[in-house]
Amino acid sequence: MAASTSSSFKNSVMFILVFLISFLSFAPHLRVIHSHPLKICTFDQIYQLGDSISDTGNLIREFPVGASTAFARLPYGETFFKNATGRCSNGLLMIDYIAMAAGLPLLPPYKNVDADFRHGVNFAVAGSTALPMEVLATKHIFSPVTNSSLNVQLDWMSTHFTSICRDHRECVEKLRSALFMVGEVGGNDYNYAIFQGKTIEELTSMVPEVVNAIVDGVRKATSFGATRIVVPGNFPIGCLPIYKTAFQTNISTAYDENQCLKQLNEFAKYHNAQLPNAVIVYGDYYNAYQFLLKFAKSYGFDTERACCGIGGKYSFNMTTMCGGPGVPVCEDPHRYMSWDGVHLTQEGYKIMAGWLVHDMFNKLLCHF
Repeated sequence: MAASTSSSFKNSVMFILVFLISFLSFAPHLRVIHSHPLKICTFDQIYQLGDSISDTGNLIREFPVGASTAFARLPYGETFFKNATGRCSNGLLMIDYIAMAAGLPLLPPYKNVDADFRHGVNFAVAGSTALPMEVLATKHIFSPVTNSSLNVQLDWMSTHFTSICRDHRECVEKLRSALFMVGEVGGNDYNYAIFQGKTIEELTSMVPEVVNAIVDGVRKATSFGATRIVVPGNFPIGCLPIYKTAFQTNISTAYDENQCLKQLNEFAKYHNAQLPNAVIVYGDYYNAYQFLLKFAKSYGFDTERACCGIGGKYSFNMTTMCGGPGVPVCEDPHRYMSWDGVHLTQEGYKIMAGWLVHDMFNKLLCHF
């Protein structure tokens, strides 16, 4: 069994390495000069809903909060763009790599009114939630960053399709070759709850409502004519420096073999198990992240500390975060998994995207 598992991991590593090689060189205007692994799927557009895992610039165009966040300035974006774009990383995100794998341009944010939306739109907003802020307020949970929750993003999507389709039939025709990413979303509902003093039991009681909001998003997408939809699950949140710092303990049994907090990972798995995966494709972000951990350990990455951060075992401090005065950035972000303690580095997202493309290829009915 162990030999089989080792062989499977090696085979996966080889596929991911081939995938990554195709992104090592960029021609002008971000065209990949090697093959596009997802081009066989013949996607013409990609539409993304979600939060900071996928936001390519919507939050920083929201006033007054968004424009004043650290995501609107360096060191965010320093590695690839040499400038802050609103992406919560040092460079590219998974959705960027997925778009390139499909042979499409990077998705423009919906709030960039001058953007070219012919190949899709990114509606994701950093800090957004699956549940509307009014619903969270009834649970005494405050959403501090944005009110652009999933229902708001779906309204934007509806407005966009109304602007490009004369009627429903035309929309169905236009979206036949589109990929819809409904999430990752819902993570912030839990993040805000737990850092505002809610217990794991209270978080668990929220799961049905959060999942129902995501399912409603899927229904809305299909009502427009979407036929290929990916619903990503939550990360193993017990592996993130923000949580490992907040819930650090000397009890060794609280951690798994990857030094991740087991209770929080079990909660993430519980949420993911509730997501529908019969008709639509489940984007297995949880196991993609676990693959990233194995990959990173095998190739000498720093899997514990944030690249951009300060303080403590994990280079993370909730009151002095990346982008703040005096917060240092590591010399080589390519050797780190975590960018700021909450989000991954470009390198981390690249490796996860490679695993996901491999995992989703057949499920998306992409055949030679």
